Amino acid sequence: MKLVGQLTPPGDKSISHRLGLLSLLAQGRCEVGGFSPSADCASTLAAVAALGGGVERVGERVILSGAAGRLRPGQTIDCGNSGTTMRFLMGLLAGAGGRFVLDGDESLRGRPMERVAEPLRRMGARVECAAGGRPPVIIQGGGLRGGQFDLPVASAQLKSALLLAGLQADGPTTVNEPAASRDHTERLLAQWGAQIRRDGLSCTVWPGLLRLPAQIWTPADASAAAFFCCGAAILPGSRLVARGVLLNENRLGWLRVLERMGGRVDVRRQGDDPEPWGDIGVEFSPELRAVEVGAAEIAAIIDEAPILALTASQCHGVSVFRQVGELRVKESDRLAAIIGQLGALGADLRAEGDDLIVRGPTPLRLPDAPLKSFGDHRIAMVLRVAGLLAGGWPRIDDEACMAISHPAFNDDLRRLAGMAS
Repeated sequence: MKLVGQLTPPGDKSISHRLGLLSLLAQGRCEVGGFSPSADCASTLAAVAALGGGVERVGERVILSGAAGRLRPGQTIDCGNSGTTMRFLMGLLAGAGGRFVLDGDESLRGRPMERVAEPLRRMGARVECAAGGRPPVIIQGGGLRGGQFDLPVASAQLKSALLLAGLQADGPTTVNEPAASRDHTERLLAQWGAQIRRDGLSCTVWPGLLRLPAQIWTPADASAAAFFCCGAAILPGSRLVARGVLLNENRLGWLRVLERMGGRVDVRRQGDDPEPWGDIGVEFSPELRAVEVGAAEIAAIIDEAPILALTASQCHGVSVFRQVGELRVKESDRLAAIIGQLGALGADLRAEGDDLIVRGPTPLRLPDAPLKSFGDHRIAMVLRVAGLLAGGWPRIDDEACMAISHPAFNDDLRRLAGMAS
């Protein structure tokens, strides 16, 4: 099977989350084109509306009306499956007067929140997590103090939570990262009128209100594009173009790894508003070679690690992904899921501590038993691409979870593979 044709992935999930949540601290009204149709971003919009922000859907557009920081206290917010929604809201609500409760589904209740809660307490917020530092999270906000924070890991969610809290503190808040993570929050803060300074891996924000632009467009999701582009690189005869994709360098770690593997890639930048975007062309790449992905690169590819692991299974040699332990605390234990489920298809993978080792190239075969997604959209998506490489369309338990990030994933994949719906 092969992937041939053009694709426009859904609007970028990371930017869409931020557009909705930052509107709670902004004045004005904004028409958003290309807002992500994902279930996670629907959770964000529901939270925005519950807290007093204006949310209106008009066709494929979303109209946001800023709440200017005047939020409704006493709310219990259902974050669904979205860790981004919850962690951002922890920082945002830490500066709001009143009591709030953040909760989510069974998967989200198993994910760690103490990493965000601890620095917010140092800023003066009262933040309580359930046993093990998991949700639900209770926040009594207000009276925040600015300060300087050195993050233990590169994390855009933790960084963003502290910057949103810093907008409501009594002075400047500085966040220092050990390595670069996604910078969408900093970009939007600067575009929306925040007093913000970036210097290498350090970012400082001063308190103040934001102002919404009249219009904004969301480029196509780079992480969603990765599954199709990497699939095209390993499926013989493929030739694919992903259109209008976000080209922020902090989101293209997966593409750089694919290029190092020997992937035949052509990137054409088309614009820069609100961030760089353009088209990514990929064709079948028969001479892929193994790579080592260092620990400093992992933060930039954590969402794309499953599809890169599958790609590595078709490379010549032994690929090593260093320090991917963060995969254990995503929507599922992704490290175990990648090894177990791709292994069921015939891939040769193993863990050595927190490192993932992949030997290739290995032919894949369709299993007799259904594959397991563990309710994790990224796992379901990589298994669907792996199924094409094995020559079919295997059964996958709970593949409806793909709606968390890309509701039309199967439809898009079938169309590009020339399969009847």
